[in-house]
Amino acid sequence: MSRFALICCFLFTLVPVHAEKLKELASVAGVRNNQLVGYGLVVGLDGSGDQTTQTPFTVQSVVNMLTNLGIQVPSGGNLQLKNVAAVTVTSTLPAFARPGQPLDVTIASIGNAKSLRGGTLLMAPLKGADGQIYAMAQGNIIVAGAGASAGGSSTQVNQLATGRIPSGATVEKSVPTLLGNGEFVQLELLTTDFTTANRVVNAVNTQYPGTAVALDGRVIQVRAPQDNNLRVAFLSRLENIDVTPAESGPKVIINARTGSIVMNQSVKLDSCAISHGNLTVTITADNTVVQPNPLAGGKTAKVQNADIQIQADKGPIARLPKSSTLRDVVRALNAVGATPQDLLAILQAMKAAGSLKAELEVI
Repeated sequence: MSRFALICCFLFTLVPVHAEKLKELASVAGVRNNQLVGYGLVVGLDGSGDQTTQTPFTVQSVVNMLTNLGIQVPSGGNLQLKNVAAVTVTSTLPAFARPGQPLDVTIASIGNAKSLRGGTLLMAPLKGADGQIYAMAQGNIIVAGAGASAGGSSTQVNQLATGRIPSGATVEKSVPTLLGNGEFVQLELLTTDFTTANRVVNAVNTQYPGTAVALDGRVIQVRAPQDNNLRVAFLSRLENIDVTPAESGPKVIINARTGSIVMNQSVKLDSCAISHGNLTVTITADNTVVQPNPLAGGKTAKVQNADIQIQADKGPIARLPKSSTLRDVVRALNAVGATPQDLLAILQAMKAAGSLKAELEVI
């Protein structure tokens, strides 16, 4: 069975739409994460750091660090820093984070370091979008990979230029988070849908009559107590209300890099006929050397002879019946006998012809 069939068969096992908790469908406006980023140096590498001749910013960073520590580096010196790598440090500051709270950080090389395994990140400030420092990161890096090389040969498992430091950063500054404005809080649906928004309003008003109003297809305004303790208790009860979301529209997601195709259970097909074949072009180069006669006065020359062959596979016409369920859609597309990569073009053509009743999204 192809990978396409496996993916779609797995999706077919999804249960029908049922009631979900409100907190699975919406979030409270203002309660959000904030991205942090910083620049730092990783030291202690076993000769796998940046090649300083190609990454001068690494040398400049080390000189600035030593100067700040009171060490004067002679000007004009040629520093060879094979055990140092310049990296970016990223993390996520959650809502309601307070100073002293630990954060996980991700380290990634921005130079040409071969590996960060065994390295230690020196203290690096993490800044938000406003340029202010919200956390400080430092610690030993964990790299989920391994590699070895000898005599020009090498082998590697996973990515060695990226690592993590669990609880490697400490929050230094909190971000104020307001739970609503005045007597109201706003719920923001994760996906804009007027039907779901209307059902959320009805579900909330059933529990708390006259408190919820839909502002648009995504935002629902709810009247809430103004006392902080009472508001938190109210939101706790609110997020556990059962809501039946609207059935999602038909959608097909295509990953053009890997050839993966994922479709939901609402995808349908109209009757159509498909003819599919492969075109294979093979080019073989045969390099030869032409040696002229000794008395001809010519020069030895290289000649490249190219052999080009084109093979077109037969593409019989396959009729696909109208399919109203995901199981029928999978069976019909598998009848074409195309690979997942071929199905990318087939689905796009079917969409253009109006036979595929779904939204196509390429990622």
